[in-house]
Amino acid sequence: MKLLLCSDLHRDLAAARELVDRSDDAGALVVAGDLAVMRNGLQPVVDVLAAASCPVVLVPGNGESEHELSAACSRWAHMHVLHGSGCEIGGRSFWGLGGGVPITPFGAWSFDLSEEQARGLLTGCPADAVLVTHSPPHGHVDEPDGGGHLGSRAVLEAIESRSLALVVCGHIHACWEQESTVGETRIVNAGPCGVWTEI
Repeated sequence: MKLLLCSDLHRDLAAARELVDRSDDAGALVVAGDLAVMRNGLQPVVDVLAAASCPVVLVPGNGESEHELSAACSRWAHMHVLHGSGCEIGGRSFWGLGGGVPITPFGAWSFDLSEEQARGLLTGCPADAVLVTHSPPHGHVDEPDGGGHLGSRAVLEAIESRSLALVVCGHIHACWEQESTVGETRIVNAGPCGVWTEI
């Protein structure tokens, strides 16, 4: 299956249109969160992405909540919002976890989860799934410009305990379009321009 991966559109309608234009050959367009900015501007981005002719798999970022993203996508059956839940497309399992993990310093507008909450939402992720998370796993494509690691230990544990087909994430802008691996599992911090992969 050919996948077009992206994250962190942050209200960029031109980038969303470009992704839709490129998605004709995709088995799915995978969106790893942060379509909005501080809870604003979500619906116009969703409306553009809804024009994709392939299924669209989305998780909320920390810039929009699960409820807000689900409501924005509710008119389209081909848009699958995942958060502690999964779906199957073309015989391939997808599982999603949205939000900032661990809790960010951004305050009340940010949709965040503790590591413990994230662990609970990841328990149902099947082996060999495509795991779509907004936050990267700790120690992998998670270094901000100032250094350090901002990724999630719960996400890392989920990868280490399963043989996943692929992990798609975003959140850490300094690592857009960078990759890492945990064992045999490829991890892609996608970014807004779109990254092609095949599984």
